[in-house]
Order: sequence, then structure tokens, then C-alpha cells
Amino acid sequence: MSSTLTINYEKKPCYDIIFTTDFSELSCKIDELGFKGRKIAIITDSNVSGLYADEVKKVLSQIASNVIVYAIPAGEDNKNLNEVKKIYQVLIENHFDRHDLIVALGGGVVGDMAGFTAATYLRGISFVQVPTTLLAQTDSSIGGKTGVDFDGYKNMVGAFHMPRLVYTNVSTLKTLPERQFASGFAEVMKHGLIKDQDFYTWLLENMYEIGDKDQDVLIEMIMRSCEIKKAVVEKDPTEKGDRALLNFGHTLGHAIEKAKNFELYHGECVALGCVAAAFISWKKELISMEEYYEIRDMFVPFNLPISVEEINPDEVIALTKSDKKADQGSIKFILLKGIGKSFISTDVSDSEMKAALEEILYIETND
Repeated sequence: MSSTLTINYEKKPCYDIIFTTDFSELSCKIDELGFKGRKIAIITDSNVSGLYADEVKKVLSQIASNVIVYAIPAGEDNKNLNEVKKIYQVLIENHFDRHDLIVALGGGVVGDMAGFTAATYLRGISFVQVPTTLLAQTDSSIGGKTGVDFDGYKNMVGAFHMPRLVYTNVSTLKTLPERQFASGFAEVMKHGLIKDQDFYTWLLENMYEIGDKDQDVLIEMIMRSCEIKKAVVEKDPTEKGDRALLNFGHTLGHAIEKAKNFELYHGECVALGCVAAAFISWKKELISMEEYYEIRDMFVPFNLPISVEEINPDEVIALTKSDKKADQGSIKFILLKGIGKSFISTDVSDSEMKAALEEILYIETND
């Protein structure tokens, strides 16, 4: 049995998120969208291809006139325009037109790249997200943000392009390496921190079941996380206001990710950014010291870092100025007034950021 969550755009139903435990319903769901007899391109990566591409191709072949599979090299360092150019070439050589479909099968990198390709090929064709990582299932596949990195700067080239469907098969998490699972969990934790204290508490209460990947618990966790993102995205679909709240932990997180040459996973850097943002919130007397340490320490049992080695705080701060979220040199920083209570601040100083970065360095060298 599957569950469905509908995402609205401009107060009208836009696309569904399906939560299930296999791929058996994928073909009928895409058939319902009107793609029977069309060509389908499955865009995946070199890791996921060997796990699920054949199965998904077999399912989609029930309704498509032709299904092709193209795998990009796995990894954030391949999320660039050169790889997108290769996808364009595959689509052109296989005579894809604007009535055909792209299916993004993989994690956040695949979803971003396939979505950006769909947004720009023939001025826009339809695509479906089939996320296979926790990060993609709870965050990057929802909301229509697509993009690629440019010279190592994250998502500097992109477009808003809504998927026609998000098909979440939680059983794919069984093959996800533990470090990647933890990385995705950082975004789940973030959703609780910014909007829902009860959900945050539920995560802590179900810590062991989450670690054991209990499928019923995972479906509930992913659905509740998606419901939080749904509420934010529907209110601000093109990130002109409150959608920026979803960037909690990302301002410094993205900069740390770049400074570490992408040696750390995205979610690991988000966790570090969340700790830094909570520290700034404490120093601004927005949360108590006890709340700060609780937030910091709760990342640990979920195998997420709360400290980082070998970064230069001044370099990290400089990198925040090049982030796509900067506005005339001013950084929109997301802070907390309590667990589940976030807001946008534009008055976080460089010295406050430096103190927070020194704090997460201090933890590593002194604990």
C-alpha cells in the first residue's frame, strides 16, 4: 500500500509524492500523467545504475515506446555543465521531443542535474523524481529547485522546474551506505529544528528504529519531513521569503563543503552549519545555553559531525559571500528562537560567524 502527499503551486494541485516500498506502481502512476507510448530517459549515476536501473527500466517499458538509461559518474564533483551537455547529447541523438519524459533515478546530484536538464532542454520538458537516498527523499526532490555547480560553487546555475511526480520507494534506503543515510538525516533533523518541535522529539524517541531502518518508521519519518517542506514550499515556491528558512545550516554548511573540497558529504556540512547557527542563536540570547548544547549533541547519536578539522574560518566566511543566497553582499542567515522556531536574520556579522566556526573547531581539539 502506498501513501500520497499532494504539493500545491499557486494554491492548485501541482504534483504528488508517492510513499511506498517497491517500484510496482511507478508505471501506472506515470501512465496516469499521460506518458503512455512516449519515450522515457532514465538519468541515473554509476552507483545507482547497477542497483535499480534495470528494474525501473523493466517497469517503465510496460508503458513507454522506448526507455533508455544514461548514467552520469557518481559524485558531487560531476554535478556540472559538462555532464549536463552529455545528457543533452543523449536526448538529441535519441530524438526526444518536448512531449517525452525524463526520470531522475538517484540521489540529490542526479535529481538536480536531471531536473536542470528537463528545465532547459527544448525550453522545458517533463520530469519525474525517483529519489533513492534519504537526502533526496526528504529534501532535494521536493520543491522544483534544480541546478548544477559552477567552478565548485554549489548550485550557481539553476532553474525552478516542478516535477510531475515524486515516487519515493523507501526500500532503496536498504542499499544506502550508512554515511550517506546519516547525511540525509541532517536535513530531516533540520526540518524539525526550523518548524516542528514535536517532530524533533519524535525523531529522538525513534532513534533506534530509524537506525535499524524499520520501514514503517521510515515512511512516517519521510512523510512528516516532507509535510514540513511542503508547508514552506507552498507558501513561497520561488524562494522570495519564508522558503529561505529551509537554508538553516546551509550558509556556513555550503562554505565548509567548498572549503573542504567536498571531502565531507552535504548533510555532514549541514549538520556543522546547524551547530554553528545554533551557537550564534545562543550568543545572540535567542536560545539558552542548554538548548544550544542539546541541539549540538543530538546530532551525535545519528552519526553526524559536530566538529570539523583543518578549515580556515576567514576562508569559510569569504566563501559565504559567493553563495547564491547572498543579496548585495548581505547574507540571509537562519537563526532559532527555540526548537521549531526559526527566522531570517540579515544582521549576523563576520565576527559572529568566525566565533561559531572557532567553536566547532574548538570541539574537535578539546573534547
